[in-house]
Amino acid sequence: MKTAVPHGGTLINRELEGKAKEEAKARAQKLTRLVLPEREVSDLEMIVTGAMSPLEGFMTKADYESCLNKKRLKNGLPWTIPVTKSISADEKSKLSGQKEVALADPQGNLLAILEVADIFPHDKKEQATKIYGTDEEAHAGVQQILKMGDFFVGGRISLFQTPAHKDFMEGRFNPKQMREIFAQKKWKTIVAFQTRNPIHRAHEYLTKCALETVDGLLIHPLMGETKGDDVPAKVRWDCYKVLLEKYYPQDHTMLGVFPAAMRYGGPREAVWHAICRKNYGCTHFIVGRDHAGCNRPDGKSYYGTYDAQIIFDEFTEEEIGIEIFKFEHSFYDKKTAGVVSFKTAPPGAEQFSVSGTKLRDMLRAGEIPPPEITRPEVAQVLIAAMKEKESVRTSS
Repeated sequence: MKTAVPHGGTLINRELEGKAKEEAKARAQKLTRLVLPEREVSDLEMIVTGAMSPLEGFMTKADYESCLNKKRLKNGLPWTIPVTKSISADEKSKLSGQKEVALADPQGNLLAILEVADIFPHDKKEQATKIYGTDEEAHAGVQQILKMGDFFVGGRISLFQTPAHKDFMEGRFNPKQMREIFAQKKWKTIVAFQTRNPIHRAHEYLTKCALETVDGLLIHPLMGETKGDDVPAKVRWDCYKVLLEKYYPQDHTMLGVFPAAMRYGGPREAVWHAICRKNYGCTHFIVGRDHAGCNRPDGKSYYGTYDAQIIFDEFTEEEIGIEIFKFEHSFYDKKTAGVVSFKTAPPGAEQFSVSGTKLRDMLRAGEIPPPEITRPEVAQVLIAAMKEKESVRTSS
Protein backbone atom coordinates (compact mmCIF):
# COMPACT_ATOMS: atom_id res chain seq x y z
CA MET A 1 0.00 0.00 0.00
CA LYS A 2 1.50 3.34 -1.01
CA THR A 3 1.63 6.40 1.21
CA ALA A 4 -1.81 7.93 1.74
CA VAL A 5 -2.51 10.71 -0.76
CA PRO A 6 -4.94 13.37 0.52
CA HIS A 7 -8.47 13.04 -0.83
CA GLY A 8 -8.49 14.89 -4.12
CA GLY A 9 -4.69 14.93 -4.31
CA THR A 10 -3.88 18.01 -2.19
CA LEU A 11 -3.89 18.60 1.55
CA ILE A 12 -5.96 21.75 1.95
CA ASN A 13 -4.67 24.59 4.16
CA ARG A 14 -6.99 27.56 4.72
CA GLU A 15 -5.08 29.04 7.67
CA LEU A 16 -3.86 32.55 6.91
CA GLU A 17 -0.45 33.81 7.97
CA GLY A 18 1.42 37.12 8.21
CA LYS A 19 -0.05 40.19 6.52
CA ALA A 20 -3.00 38.30 5.03
CA LYS A 21 -3.94 37.08 8.50
CA GLU A 22 -3.85 40.56 10.03
CA GLU A 23 -5.79 42.09 7.15
CA ALA A 24 -8.51 39.45 7.39
CA LYS A 25 -8.74 39.90 11.16
CA ALA A 26 -9.25 43.66 10.78
CA ARG A 27 -11.73 43.22 7.92
CA ALA A 28 -13.81 40.75 9.90
CA GLN A 29 -14.53 43.38 12.55
CA LYS A 30 -16.63 45.29 10.01
CA LEU A 31 -18.52 42.31 8.57
CA THR A 32 -21.84 40.75 9.50
CA ARG A 33 -21.15 38.08 12.08
CA LEU A 34 -22.44 34.50 12.16
CA VAL A 35 -22.00 32.46 15.34
CA LEU A 36 -21.02 28.83 14.89
CA PRO A 37 -22.31 26.27 17.40
CA GLU A 38 -19.67 23.86 18.73
CA ARG A 39 -20.46 21.30 16.03
CA GLU A 40 -19.75 23.80 13.26
CA VAL A 41 -16.60 25.03 15.02
CA SER A 42 -15.31 21.45 14.82
CA ASP A 43 -16.14 21.37 11.11
CA LEU A 44 -14.40 24.72 10.60
CA GLU A 45 -11.23 23.45 12.27
CA MET A 46 -11.19 20.28 10.17
CA ILE A 47 -11.81 22.15 6.93
CA VAL A 48 -9.03 24.71 7.37
CA THR A 49 -6.42 22.15 8.50
CA GLY A 50 -7.12 19.78 5.60
CA ALA A 51 -8.78 16.99 7.58
CA MET A 52 -11.73 17.38 5.23
CA SER A 53 -9.72 17.79 2.03
CA PRO A 54 -10.73 18.62 -0.67
CA LEU A 55 -13.32 20.88 1.00
CA GLU A 56 -12.17 24.49 1.28
CA GLY A 57 -15.27 25.72 3.07
CA PHE A 58 -18.85 24.89 3.92
CA MET A 59 -20.68 23.14 1.09
CA THR A 60 -22.42 25.01 -1.70
CA LYS A 61 -25.73 23.75 -3.08
CA ALA A 62 -24.13 21.70 -5.87
CA ASP A 63 -21.84 19.78 -3.49
CA TYR A 64 -24.55 19.40 -0.86
CA GLU A 65 -27.10 17.93 -3.27
CA SER A 66 -24.53 15.66 -4.91
CA CYS A 67 -23.40 14.40 -1.50
CA LEU A 68 -26.98 13.80 -0.41
CA ASN A 69 -28.12 12.02 -3.57
CA LYS A 70 -24.98 10.43 -4.99
CA LYS A 71 -22.63 10.11 -1.98
CA ARG A 72 -20.14 12.16 -3.97
CA LEU A 73 -19.06 15.75 -4.42
CA LYS A 74 -20.04 17.47 -7.65
CA ASN A 75 -16.59 16.60 -9.08
CA GLY A 76 -17.29 12.89 -8.52
CA LEU A 77 -15.09 12.30 -5.47
CA PRO A 78 -16.69 10.05 -2.83
CA TRP A 79 -18.17 12.10 0.01
CA THR A 80 -21.02 10.89 2.18
CA ILE A 81 -21.68 13.42 4.98
CA PRO A 82 -22.85 17.01 4.33
CA VAL A 83 -20.63 19.68 5.89
CA THR A 84 -22.74 22.80 6.08
CA LYS A 85 -23.28 26.13 7.83
CA SER A 86 -26.94 26.63 8.66
CA ILE A 87 -28.57 30.05 9.03
CA SER A 88 -32.02 31.33 9.90
CA ALA A 89 -34.32 33.31 7.63
CA ASP A 90 -33.35 36.49 9.53
CA GLU A 91 -29.65 35.77 9.05
CA LYS A 92 -30.28 35.09 5.37
CA SER A 93 -31.83 38.56 5.04
CA LYS A 94 -28.82 40.17 6.72
CA LEU A 95 -26.46 38.46 4.26
CA SER A 96 -28.33 39.64 1.18
CA GLY A 97 -25.87 41.12 -1.31
CA GLN A 98 -22.84 40.55 0.93
CA LYS A 99 -19.74 38.85 -0.43
CA GLU A 100 -18.13 38.03 2.89
CA VAL A 101 -19.26 37.19 6.42
CA ALA A 102 -17.32 36.81 9.67
CA LEU A 103 -17.52 33.54 11.59
CA ALA A 104 -17.35 33.48 15.39
CA ASP A 105 -17.36 30.78 18.07
CA PRO A 106 -20.15 30.54 20.70
CA GLN A 107 -18.18 32.88 22.99
CA GLY A 108 -18.13 35.57 20.28
CA ASN A 109 -14.48 35.21 19.32
CA LEU A 110 -13.94 35.94 15.62
CA LEU A 111 -12.26 33.04 13.83
CA ALA A 112 -12.55 33.31 10.06
CA ILE A 113 -14.08 34.90 7.00
CA LEU A 114 -16.47 33.00 4.76
CA GLU A 115 -16.70 34.01 1.10
CA VAL A 116 -20.45 33.87 0.41
CA ALA A 117 -20.78 31.75 -2.73
CA ASP A 118 -24.24 30.31 -2.20
CA ILE A 119 -27.29 30.63 0.06
CA PHE A 120 -29.95 27.97 -0.37
CA PRO A 121 -32.82 26.27 1.48
CA HIS A 122 -32.74 22.65 2.54
CA ASP A 123 -35.36 20.04 3.31
CA LYS A 124 -34.64 18.73 6.83
CA LYS A 125 -36.76 15.60 6.44
CA GLU A 126 -35.08 14.72 3.13
CA GLN A 127 -31.61 15.23 4.59
CA ALA A 128 -32.38 13.11 7.65
CA THR A 129 -33.88 10.28 5.61
CA LYS A 130 -31.03 10.14 3.10
CA ILE A 131 -28.21 10.41 5.64
CA TYR A 132 -29.65 8.40 8.52
CA GLY A 133 -32.35 6.31 6.87
CA THR A 134 -34.95 7.79 9.22
CA ASP A 135 -36.53 11.08 10.21
CA GLU A 136 -37.41 9.90 13.72
CA GLU A 137 -36.60 12.54 16.30
CA ALA A 138 -35.22 9.85 18.63
CA HIS A 139 -32.18 9.57 16.34
CA ALA A 140 -29.34 11.79 17.61
CA GLY A 141 -28.35 12.84 14.08
CA VAL A 142 -31.91 13.79 13.19
CA GLN A 143 -32.03 15.92 16.32
CA GLN A 144 -28.97 17.80 15.04
CA ILE A 145 -30.67 18.49 11.71
CA LEU A 146 -33.88 19.71 13.35
CA LYS A 147 -31.88 22.31 15.31
CA MET A 148 -30.49 23.78 12.08
CA GLY A 149 -31.73 26.96 10.45
CA ASP A 150 -33.81 26.62 7.29
CA PHE A 151 -31.00 27.77 4.98
CA PHE A 152 -27.35 26.95 4.32
CA VAL A 153 -24.61 29.41 3.37
CA GLY A 154 -21.71 27.93 1.44
CA GLY A 155 -18.31 29.21 0.44
CA ARG A 156 -14.56 29.13 0.97
CA ILE A 157 -13.14 29.83 4.44
CA SER A 158 -10.05 31.83 5.43
CA LEU A 159 -9.03 31.31 9.07
CA PHE A 160 -7.16 33.96 11.05
CA GLN A 161 -7.76 32.66 14.59
CA THR A 162 -7.45 28.99 15.55
CA PRO A 163 -10.35 27.75 17.71
CA ALA A 164 -9.29 27.73 21.35
CA HIS A 165 -8.58 24.44 23.12
CA LYS A 166 -7.45 23.76 26.67
CA ASP A 167 -7.85 19.99 26.80
CA PHE A 168 -6.04 16.99 25.31
CA MET A 169 -3.29 19.26 23.99
CA GLU A 170 -0.77 16.40 23.95
CA GLY A 171 -2.86 14.70 21.27
CA ARG A 172 -3.98 17.61 19.09
CA PHE A 173 -2.16 17.16 15.81
CA ASN A 174 -3.52 18.47 12.52
CA PRO A 175 -3.09 16.34 9.37
CA LYS A 176 0.18 18.00 8.37
CA GLN A 177 1.64 17.47 11.83
CA MET A 178 0.37 13.89 12.01
CA ARG A 179 1.99 13.07 8.68
CA GLU A 180 5.28 14.53 9.95
CA ILE A 181 5.08 12.36 13.07
CA PHE A 182 4.50 9.24 10.96
CA ALA A 183 7.52 10.15 8.86
CA GLN A 184 9.68 10.65 11.97
CA LYS A 185 8.60 7.24 13.25
CA LYS A 186 9.35 5.79 9.81
CA TRP A 187 5.84 4.35 9.62
CA LYS A 188 4.85 3.78 6.00
CA THR A 189 1.63 1.91 6.73
CA ILE A 190 -0.67 3.15 9.48
CA VAL A 191 -4.05 1.82 10.58
CA ALA A 192 -6.49 4.17 12.31
CA PHE A 193 -9.10 3.15 14.85
CA GLN A 194 -12.14 5.36 15.33
CA THR A 195 -13.93 5.31 18.66
CA ARG A 196 -16.22 7.42 20.83
CA ASN A 197 -16.23 4.94 23.73
CA PRO A 198 -13.65 3.49 26.12
CA ILE A 199 -11.82 0.59 24.47
CA HIS A 200 -12.91 -2.80 25.81
CA ARG A 201 -11.16 -6.15 25.38
CA ALA A 202 -12.80 -7.03 22.05
CA HIS A 203 -11.74 -3.69 20.55
CA GLU A 204 -8.25 -4.16 21.95
CA TYR A 205 -8.14 -7.52 20.19
CA LEU A 206 -9.11 -6.21 16.76
CA THR A 207 -6.77 -3.20 16.93
CA LYS A 208 -3.87 -5.52 17.73
CA CYS A 209 -4.89 -7.88 14.93
CA ALA A 210 -4.75 -4.91 12.56
CA LEU A 211 -1.39 -3.79 13.94
CA GLU A 212 0.13 -7.16 13.05
CA THR A 213 0.01 -6.20 9.36
CA VAL A 214 1.12 -2.53 9.43
CA ASP A 215 3.90 -0.37 10.86
CA GLY A 216 1.80 1.67 13.27
CA LEU A 217 -1.57 1.98 14.97
CA LEU A 218 -3.27 5.35 15.50
CA ILE A 219 -5.93 5.30 18.19
CA HIS A 220 -7.91 8.30 16.96
CA PRO A 221 -10.92 8.92 19.21
CA LEU A 222 -13.57 11.40 18.17
CA MET A 223 -13.36 14.19 20.75
CA GLY A 224 -15.84 16.72 19.38
CA GLU A 225 -19.50 17.02 20.32
CA THR A 226 -21.32 13.78 21.18
CA LYS A 227 -24.76 13.03 22.63
CA GLY A 228 -25.42 13.46 26.33
CA ASP A 229 -25.37 9.81 27.33
CA ASP A 230 -21.99 9.06 25.74
CA VAL A 231 -19.01 8.76 28.11
CA PRO A 232 -17.52 12.26 28.62
CA ALA A 233 -14.44 13.06 26.55
CA LYS A 234 -12.15 13.62 29.57
CA VAL A 235 -13.05 10.24 31.04
CA ARG A 236 -12.52 8.46 27.71
CA TRP A 237 -9.17 10.18 27.18
CA ASP A 238 -7.92 8.97 30.56
CA CYS A 239 -9.09 5.45 29.64
CA TYR A 240 -7.19 5.55 26.35
CA LYS A 241 -4.01 6.80 27.98
CA VAL A 242 -3.87 4.15 30.69
CA LEU A 243 -4.72 1.38 28.23
CA LEU A 244 -2.01 2.37 25.75
CA GLU A 245 0.53 2.80 28.53
CA LYS A 246 -0.11 -0.62 30.03
CA TYR A 247 -1.17 -2.87 27.16
CA TYR A 248 0.11 -1.58 23.79
CA PRO A 249 3.60 -1.44 22.24
CA GLN A 250 4.91 2.11 22.63
CA ASP A 251 7.01 2.02 19.45
CA HIS A 252 4.11 1.10 17.19
CA THR A 253 1.13 2.89 18.73
CA MET A 254 0.10 6.50 19.25
CA LEU A 255 -2.93 8.41 20.50
CA GLY A 256 -4.34 11.46 18.77
CA VAL A 257 -7.43 13.65 18.84
CA PHE A 258 -9.97 13.50 16.03
CA PRO A 259 -11.73 16.86 16.57
CA ALA A 260 -14.89 16.03 14.63
CA ALA A 261 -18.41 16.21 16.01
CA MET A 262 -20.30 12.92 16.00
CA ARG A 263 -23.05 12.52 13.40
CA TYR A 264 -24.27 9.00 14.31
CA GLY A 265 -24.50 8.42 10.57
CA GLY A 266 -23.68 4.71 10.52
CA PRO A 267 -22.59 3.59 7.02
CA ARG A 268 -22.24 7.08 5.57
CA GLU A 269 -20.19 8.23 8.53
CA ALA A 270 -17.92 5.20 8.25
CA VAL A 271 -16.91 6.27 4.73
CA TRP A 272 -16.45 9.86 5.87
CA HIS A 273 -14.33 8.78 8.84
CA ALA A 274 -12.12 6.71 6.53
CA ILE A 275 -11.61 9.59 4.09
CA CYS A 276 -10.69 11.98 6.91
CA ARG A 277 -8.16 9.49 8.31
CA LYS A 278 -6.62 9.21 4.85
CA ASN A 279 -6.09 12.97 4.99
CA TYR A 280 -4.26 12.50 8.30
CA GLY A 281 -1.87 10.15 6.50
CA CYS A 282 -3.31 6.76 7.42
CA THR A 283 -3.20 3.95 4.87
CA HIS A 284 -5.68 1.62 6.57
CA PHE A 285 -8.88 2.06 8.56
CA ILE A 286 -10.78 -0.30 10.85
CA VAL A 287 -14.53 -0.72 10.35
CA GLY A 288 -16.17 -3.09 12.78
CA ARG A 289 -19.71 -3.91 13.76
CA ASP A 290 -22.24 -1.04 13.77
CA HIS A 291 -19.68 1.73 13.12
CA ALA A 292 -21.00 5.18 14.17
CA GLY A 293 -24.25 3.55 15.19
CA CYS A 294 -27.26 4.92 17.00
CA ASN A 295 -29.92 2.95 18.85
CA ARG A 296 -33.68 3.29 18.76
CA PRO A 297 -35.59 3.77 22.02
CA ASP A 298 -36.09 -0.02 22.13
CA GLY A 299 -32.32 -0.55 22.12
CA LYS A 300 -32.08 -1.84 18.54
CA SER A 301 -29.78 -0.11 16.06
CA TYR A 302 -31.06 2.10 13.27
CA TYR A 303 -28.57 0.32 10.99
CA GLY A 304 -27.89 -3.24 9.96
CA THR A 305 -25.04 -4.96 11.80
CA TYR A 306 -22.55 -4.75 8.92
CA ASP A 307 -24.07 -1.93 6.83
CA ALA A 308 -21.02 0.21 7.60
CA GLN A 309 -18.83 -2.34 5.82
CA ILE A 310 -21.18 -3.05 2.92
CA ILE A 311 -21.36 0.62 1.88
CA PHE A 312 -17.70 0.54 0.83
CA ASP A 313 -18.69 -1.80 -2.00
CA GLU A 314 -20.27 1.24 -3.68
CA PHE A 315 -16.80 2.69 -4.31
CA THR A 316 -13.61 1.36 -5.83
CA GLU A 317 -10.48 1.03 -3.67
CA GLU A 318 -8.83 3.68 -5.83
CA GLU A 319 -11.67 6.13 -5.19
CA ILE A 320 -11.57 5.72 -1.42
CA GLY A 321 -7.76 5.57 -1.36
CA ILE A 322 -7.48 3.89 2.04
CA GLU A 323 -7.62 0.16 2.69
CA ILE A 324 -10.51 -0.94 4.89
CA PHE A 325 -10.07 -3.65 7.53
CA LYS A 326 -13.50 -5.21 8.01
CA PHE A 327 -13.82 -7.02 11.31
CA GLU A 328 -16.48 -9.43 12.48
CA HIS A 329 -18.10 -9.12 15.91
CA SER A 330 -15.54 -10.13 18.57
CA PHE A 331 -16.09 -11.55 22.05
CA TYR A 332 -14.41 -13.46 24.86
CA ASP A 333 -14.79 -17.22 24.39
CA LYS A 334 -14.71 -19.26 27.60
CA LYS A 335 -13.96 -22.42 25.63
CA THR A 336 -10.66 -21.16 24.22
CA ALA A 337 -10.01 -18.67 27.04
CA GLY A 338 -9.41 -15.83 24.61
CA VAL A 339 -11.03 -13.19 22.42
CA VAL A 340 -12.32 -14.50 19.09
CA SER A 341 -14.61 -13.29 16.34
CA PHE A 342 -17.49 -14.98 14.61
CA LYS A 343 -14.95 -15.78 11.90
CA THR A 344 -12.36 -17.40 14.19
CA ALA A 345 -14.55 -18.91 16.91
CA PRO A 346 -14.44 -22.72 17.17
CA PRO A 347 -17.58 -24.89 17.19
CA GLY A 348 -19.35 -24.64 20.52
CA ALA A 349 -17.72 -21.36 21.48
CA GLU A 350 -19.04 -20.02 24.78
CA GLN A 351 -19.52 -16.28 24.55
CA PHE A 352 -18.91 -14.45 27.81
CA SER A 353 -20.82 -11.20 28.04
CA VAL A 354 -22.22 -8.73 30.55
CA SER A 355 -25.20 -6.55 29.75
CA GLY A 356 -24.69 -2.80 29.56
CA THR A 357 -27.01 -2.35 32.55
CA LYS A 358 -25.11 -4.91 34.63
CA LEU A 359 -21.78 -3.36 33.67
CA ARG A 360 -22.93 0.13 34.71
CA ASP A 361 -24.31 -1.24 38.00
CA MET A 362 -20.95 -2.87 38.78
CA LEU A 363 -19.03 0.33 38.04
CA ARG A 364 -21.39 2.41 40.19
CA ALA A 365 -20.86 -0.05 43.04
CA GLY A 366 -17.11 0.27 42.66
CA GLU A 367 -16.74 -3.31 41.42
CA ILE A 368 -14.12 -4.16 38.80
CA PRO A 369 -15.86 -5.94 35.89
CA PRO A 370 -14.47 -9.30 34.76
CA PRO A 371 -11.10 -9.01 32.97
CA GLU A 372 -12.68 -10.75 29.99
CA ILE A 373 -14.69 -7.54 29.44
CA THR A 374 -12.35 -4.69 30.33
CA ARG A 375 -8.88 -4.06 31.70
CA PRO A 376 -8.90 -3.26 35.44
CA GLU A 377 -7.05 0.05 34.96
CA VAL A 378 -9.74 1.22 32.53
CA ALA A 379 -12.44 0.12 34.96
CA GLN A 380 -10.81 2.14 37.74
CA VAL A 381 -10.97 5.30 35.62
CA LEU A 382 -14.66 4.69 34.90
CA ILE A 383 -15.45 3.94 38.55
CA ALA A 384 -13.74 7.15 39.70
CA ALA A 385 -15.69 9.15 37.11
CA MET A 386 -19.00 7.62 38.18
CA LYS A 387 -18.28 8.34 41.85
CA GLU A 388 -17.43 11.95 41.02
CA LYS A 389 -20.62 12.33 38.98
CA GLU A 390 -22.71 10.85 41.79
CA SER A 391 -21.05 13.13 44.34
CA VAL A 392 -21.85 16.20 42.23
CA ARG A 393 -25.44 15.05 41.76
CA THR A 394 -26.10 14.46 45.46
CA SER A 395 -24.50 17.72 46.55
CA SER A 396 -26.44 19.89 44.11
